[in-house]
Amino acid sequence: MLVASKQPTPIAIDQGPHARTRLCTVFSQTPANKRKSEQQVTENSDVEFATTTFLPPYTTFGMKQSVLILCLASYAASFSPLSSFIFFPVIDDISEGLNVSVLRVNLSITSYMIVAGLAPAILGDLTDKVGRRIVYIFMITIYCTANIGLALQSNWSALFVLRMAQSVGSAATIALGYGVVSDIAPPSERGSFVSIMVLGPNIATAVGPIIGAALTSYLTWRWTFWFLAILSGTCLLMLAFFLPETARSVVGDGLVRVSGLQRTILSYLQSLSKSLSHEKREEHRNDPIVPNEESTGANSRSINPLDSLKLLWAKDTLLITLIFGIFYIKLSALQASTSTLFISVYGVSGLQLGLIYLPSGMGYCLGAYGAGRLLDHDYRLIARKHDINVNVRAGDDLDSFPIGEARFRSIWYLISVGAVSLIGYGWAIHFQANMAVPLVLHFLIGCSTAIIFNMCGTLLVDVHPKSPSSAQAANSIVRAFLAGGSTGLVQVFIDAMGVGWTFALFGVGWREVIRANGINL
Repeated sequence: MLVASKQPTPIAIDQGPHARTRLCTVFSQTPANKRKSEQQVTENSDVEFATTTFLPPYTTFGMKQSVLILCLASYAASFSPLSSFIFFPVIDDISEGLNVSVLRVNLSITSYMIVAGLAPAILGDLTDKVGRRIVYIFMITIYCTANIGLALQSNWSALFVLRMAQSVGSAATIALGYGVVSDIAPPSERGSFVSIMVLGPNIATAVGPIIGAALTSYLTWRWTFWFLAILSGTCLLMLAFFLPETARSVVGDGLVRVSGLQRTILSYLQSLSKSLSHEKREEHRNDPIVPNEESTGANSRSINPLDSLKLLWAKDTLLITLIFGIFYIKLSALQASTSTLFISVYGVSGLQLGLIYLPSGMGYCLGAYGAGRLLDHDYRLIARKHDINVNVRAGDDLDSFPIGEARFRSIWYLISVGAVSLIGYGWAIHFQANMAVPLVLHFLIGCSTAIIFNMCGTLLVDVHPKSPSSAQAANSIVRAFLAGGSTGLVQVFIDAMGVGWTFALFGVGWREVIRANGINL
């Protein structure tokens, strides 16, 4: 007689949209259940055990582990804007300390921005093929070392070279962060995951100038670099201990085992702590593994930094990067002129120079948080509109999903808010309105711009799911060169046209460019 208690019935456990569990087997262990099963088998000897199959989950990383991964990625991504914004308030002090002109110190900013545009092209393609973890450790090590050198250097040549090394170590961290989001977040939840990842960079943008001004006021300019070295060293330890490999080209949905530097130090320590069960672990480790289809082939291709540039030839990629770049022109022009305008119009100085960036930084943070909820809401709204069932667990097929419509559904509202705020900001400065007026407009500009950046960044990941970091690297290249041009020209426009008309041009101009290109991807 067939005994039911010895034949497990596989069933699927669905714990809601955030469940990260695979198909599992549940055994009925209680005596009452065993007697009931045997009685049913006795009544019908032709029992067939039902098996319910489901698509595998998009990722096997649990929700808590996913949040930890995102927080680490956000921490690392914060170094890119922090390195720039903490530097602005200390330019004059560095000039005096090294006995060089401000112009020569500003050349280190130019070198930083050029490398920031080029480095992600190499590192973005590398991380899509060999994995995120190794590239993270490599970059943050360079970044930490460069900051130690910057804190100790005593001449302009060393400053120039080490600022480029600092840029190499930090420039691609945001591109890697978007890659991590693509690894662990299904499309329907990607907006919220991106909002967590960009929280670090947005906070860094807000507090960077304040930290730089405070350290210079109470200590010396060298402590800005010691501060960055301490932060990055701490980040390096956390990445080494806790950040698992997430690249789908390496670990698929997370089940493929890795070794060497792709394993966390914590996993090695856990292995050592279980030495009493060594034989059992070796037996388990030698079990055959069937690689996930996403983990095969992708990392066998050679590393080609031009792959990022090739992505720009695609119409959708070019359009997204242009939209991002146009908004970045506006933001860079605003940031580059803020300190000069507030010094000349309102007479701010010292720590106040750092504080005037706080409203826009708060706008970035609030915008990033709201962008996640807005993007996920719009995604589900468009799915219902087109009668598409959202599969949170396994992810949706974006080839048949109007993803451009979903991501850019609300963009025109934000463009309107940003345009009106930017034009109002220019004329508020022109007529020397109360300082609270341009600061409030700073907040609105920062909030609307942060949401648009999240829209563009998330859509780039959606369009290039197998090479998200390379796509973000292409975006970084366009963004860096456009920002460099706008930073250099904004003062020329202000001198020739005045503050009001300059920001009226920026406020209306980029709106018309977007309208002319369209957003139907």
